[in-house]
Amino acid sequence: MAPMDKKTIPLEFEQPLALLAEQIEALERQLADNPNPDLDADIVRLHEQYNHLRRSLYSNLRAVDRLAVARHPQRPYTRDYLNRWDNNWIELHGDRKGTDDPAVVGGLLELEEFAVVVVGTQKGRSLRDKQQCNFGMPQPEGYRKALRLFQHAQKFGLPVVTLIDTPGAYPGMAAEEHNQSEAIARNLCELGGLSVPVVAVVTGEGGSGGALAVGVANRILMLEHAVYSVISPEGCASILWRSADKVSEACQAMKMTSREILTLGIIDEVINEPLGGAHQDYDLTASNTKEAVLRHLRELSKLNGLEVRADRQRKFRNMGSFLDQSCLT
Repeated sequence: MAPMDKKTIPLEFEQPLALLAEQIEALERQLADNPNPDLDADIVRLHEQYNHLRRSLYSNLRAVDRLAVARHPQRPYTRDYLNRWDNNWIELHGDRKGTDDPAVVGGLLELEEFAVVVVGTQKGRSLRDKQQCNFGMPQPEGYRKALRLFQHAQKFGLPVVTLIDTPGAYPGMAAEEHNQSEAIARNLCELGGLSVPVVAVVTGEGGSGGALAVGVANRILMLEHAVYSVISPEGCASILWRSADKVSEACQAMKMTSREILTLGIIDEVINEPLGGAHQDYDLTASNTKEAVLRHLRELSKLNGLEVRADRQRKFRNMGSFLDQSCLT
């Protein structure tokens, strides 16, 4: 792969890559003005060095580095996936109570042989989009829109696919006045009782009840560099250490990365990302995610409604269970 695209924003741990990319670009400009075989050899050598360093960095990421990748501002969001899965997908708006929260996107979509109801969180790209989407933090009305779509799926027997990328539900006064906790609790209850298959994918941040409100699923998948946690690392650090400087320690202690959560049995699969993160190749990321979702939908489609519901409830009842060997002696 070529050096970092000029339009790609380098993360803090990627600064050595950015410096190499600048050297390569400077040599390429010099070569364009003055062809020289020696410069060609230097450029090839630097390309090899760049690729080797990139593989090395991404094979040794710390938890806090994966958090940075999960929050990358150019990471694909829900609409990027939906437009690649089915460019004729139909968006459904509103909670039917007077509001349409842009932080929650939902509608009808075709995934190969399946017609599905899809619900996802959206962070927004430009500053104006981010403000409209409340930086990916849904209001109660957003969760009530999601609830309406879950009920729609149940009524027409359609599988549900959810895409999760939110730091959490909006904690503002207006959200609390509009009963944020009730909206989340209602979604948990509704999702738990659906008799249609539900597949959830954590594509970026999966934060607290804001993520769980659309994440009670038969199968939970995570992208390789996504994170899933009960609280943000910043919130954890402020509570446990009372210091914003302890975010790295919080990330490590919380076991929030995809491989760690897979080992704990909370999720069912880790979806590989392109080298350098999902923002490096939207098409490949969307294709890998679609393939994984379809595989689990095909497996779940063999179950009847009662079996689907029992499968989901059993999954969540088993979370956190363990065997104490000392009790057996």
